[in-house]
Amino acid sequence: MKVVLPGAAFYKDYWLTLLHSQMAVSVRGLYFVVTLFLGSFFGSIFMLGPVLPLMLLSPAWYRWITDRIVATWLTLPVALLELVFGVKVVITGEGFVPGERSVIIMNHRTRLDWMFLWCCLLRYSYLRLEKICLKAALKAVPGFGWAMQVACFVFIQRRWEADKEHLENMLDYFCDIREPLQLLLFPEGTDLTENTRTRSDAFAAQNNLPKFEYVLHPRTTGFTFIVERLRQGNNLDAVHDITVAYPKNIPQTERHLVLGLFPREIHFHVSRFPVAALPASPAALESWCRERWAEKEARLRDFYSSEVRGFEKDGVVRVPPCKSELRVALIKAASLLYWTSFIAFCFTGLWLWWSFRVYFLFMVAVFMVQQKLAGGMELLELACHRHWKSLSSESEKNKLLDGKVQ
Repeated sequence: MKVVLPGAAFYKDYWLTLLHSQMAVSVRGLYFVVTLFLGSFFGSIFMLGPVLPLMLLSPAWYRWITDRIVATWLTLPVALLELVFGVKVVITGEGFVPGERSVIIMNHRTRLDWMFLWCCLLRYSYLRLEKICLKAALKAVPGFGWAMQVACFVFIQRRWEADKEHLENMLDYFCDIREPLQLLLFPEGTDLTENTRTRSDAFAAQNNLPKFEYVLHPRTTGFTFIVERLRQGNNLDAVHDITVAYPKNIPQTERHLVLGLFPREIHFHVSRFPVAALPASPAALESWCRERWAEKEARLRDFYSSEVRGFEKDGVVRVPPCKSELRVALIKAASLLYWTSFIAFCFTGLWLWWSFRVYFLFMVAVFMVQQKLAGGMELLELACHRHWKSLSSESEKNKLLDGKVQ
């Protein structure tokens, strides 16, 4: 039998095709990351920057306005993922009651779950309500970090002694201003990898707990504290327990996105627990949280072991979304058009107008200097709130004293 080997032309075409596909993947990923960065960077300076002085006069009104500005940017990743890269989003379970105040707990499968969740919240809630509890190092990232500071995200050091007081101050502030809040929390503390699974197994062995394969054991101290504090402040309607899964490919880190390795499908399963149904004591609340994670482990095992992967095979959502798919499609299209035009306008302004450049440099300096001196815009906001609150309390005391004198 004569064996015919491929010629040089074949290998040339093969490597050219492979190189082209790798370049195309890289360009897709860079487009996604650069667009998000430029949107957050220019948005922080030219959209959020002019509103910053309002913080000094009325922190509550400042929070109301900035939440809505930041929400416009949160639609951009959703638009890029779904319209440009064709990511399919499947949501099952009990859904959300639009506008309600809640704590959202979710398994941390990848480092990007928080961003993918916006695809769910755009349909079932309002993005302006969401805050994220995340590590403090992220606030130093230009653009992204600046916007998260202005959005009043909750930054933690992952040391409970330091985090407890900060959480207390932030949660009390949200309760004081009565602005609805949906706080996203990852009780596992980190994403699921071989190293973190090993540490979770060691924790399970030390505490006589079962080993998990699809989730990590939750650390319940922060969760119980947050729920208790919001419940005491009468600022909690429900806890939403969300399980996220990626049936076809799993983008573990930001590097996967840079390489263009986007998830083809993202599945969310939502369970809603009204605040009245939650246990009353912190110890019982800790046990309740661990029970939810045991349920997640079983749910995810069924998901990944099924031939057709899905949380509910009929895809039923018992609570309908607060927006129709037509409205969601229009929001995504408008977001893509707006942010593309906005980024182009900012580059044009920097090129043509010296006043534009002066303002740009001034705001960059403001964000960098305030972080060095005050530690972040969210801490300045808290300080302004405490100032106005103390003045109000002093005024009320004076009125009472005047009334007694008369």
